[in-house]
Amino acid sequence: MDNSLEHTQHIFEAKGGVFITPPFVLAKKLKNIKAILFDWDGVFNEGNKGGGNHSGFSEIDSMGTNMLRFSSWLKQEESMLISAIVTGANNEVSLDFAAREHFDKVYFGVTDKKQALKHLVEDCGLKKEEIAFFYDDILDLSIAKEVGVRVFVRSDAKVAFSEYVKHNQLADYITAFSGGAHGVREACEMLMELHFNYLECIQERVAFSETYSRYLKERNNGGTIYYTKNSEGEIIEHYAS
Repeated sequence: MDNSLEHTQHIFEAKGGVFITPPFVLAKKLKNIKAILFDWDGVFNEGNKGGGNHSGFSEIDSMGTNMLRFSSWLKQEESMLISAIVTGANNEVSLDFAAREHFDKVYFGVTDKKQALKHLVEDCGLKKEEIAFFYDDILDLSIAKEVGVRVFVRSDAKVAFSEYVKHNQLADYITAFSGGAHGVREACEMLMELHFNYLECIQERVAFSETYSRYLKERNNGGTIYYTKNSEGEIIEHYAS
């Protein structure tokens, strides 16, 4: 194995991350990725509801998603990743996050998530294996079993489910940290390491270089389209920002 891959495997496994797919294989799969798709509840947060909980996000994870997109943009010769969120609920914070971070699409209120996957593939001209998916629970498996790269965001309570995911190879990587403990940031950094440009990304961002500025301008030129289901259960465009 490449020494840098050995180092990556060591530092992430030392924290408790689990590579179901060996890093050198995962790095090869990552070369084909053209879109990233995130579940929301349990991925960007602990999934708490009620009592003033608003299914929020952290700036730590936000920076992670941005740097992963920059990393991919560099790796793919300045081709921007398609970025999307899918949630079965109507999480207003997820809509705000997507607009602020200039994600391309949000699917909300879509409880049968394979409908969102089908729409994303057809609307963007993608193949399923060109999508990386971050997820945390049972209702996400209809997507996880179809796409190219799968990140399972850990929850210590999901003992049997975690074993199910491992046994059925429904993830390529299982995070050491949960959604509320910034598992998204962990996974984004791991994937950046597999792009072999983590240090370059950090240096370009710290310098706010011409290269990073060009990426950010391209990223921010895009708007966000929001989709939900109509009364007949079909995916429809709700509005655009």
